[in-house]
Amino acid sequence: MFSPKMILIDVDGTLVDSVPDLAYCVDETMQAIGRPGYGEARVRDWVGNGVERLVRRALIGRLDGEPTDEDFEQAYPIFLALYTENTSKRSQLYPGIEDGLDWLKAAGYTLGCVTNKAAQFTEPLLRDLGIRDYFGLVIAGDTLPRKKPDPLPLLHAAEHFGVSPADSLMVGDSVSDVKAARAAGFSIVCMSYGYNHGQDIREAHPDAVIDSLVEIKGLIR
Repeated sequence: MFSPKMILIDVDGTLVDSVPDLAYCVDETMQAIGRPGYGEARVRDWVGNGVERLVRRALIGRLDGEPTDEDFEQAYPIFLALYTENTSKRSQLYPGIEDGLDWLKAAGYTLGCVTNKAAQFTEPLLRDLGIRDYFGLVIAGDTLPRKKPDPLPLLHAAEHFGVSPADSLMVGDSVSDVKAARAAGFSIVCMSYGYNHGQDIREAHPDAVIDSLVEIKGLIR
């Protein structure tokens, strides 16, 4: 059991399945520069480290490595323009998210959101899906000088709310979330679904793994 005073929750792959919009924008970007698209299943394994990294992966067709600067400078503005118009058209909350957030809010927990997604996309996405008001603080990927897996965003949130890391819980879906939580001294619960580049998140040894946010009721007090 955990006894957190503050709970931070990731966005992509935890609260929101944003892959349908991201995959659409990747494929449209590839088409615009004269390349074939990849489809949603392939793009799903590349999501989780911000849209810049996603575009770099799409340009080389794999998880690790770097495209040429020329290719990236051509493709990235196209992607950004597309994603600005398609941030939430196809994305949706995972089952149980609203019920889980309602329960956490009613139980009096301080809630924050920490994501590697840029603020220009994070805020509209949370608003469009109706969950922005659950969070007293939203830290996006460009809010601070460093993002997850660096512990800075988590520690910044703890300081903001006046809560110690030992009294803090991170809820995420990826190795990046686990690393950030461990480095910050937070407890970490991961969703069994989500974006962990095709790897089972249990291999990263979070403190607990759940299938739905409503299951957090059985883990905290």
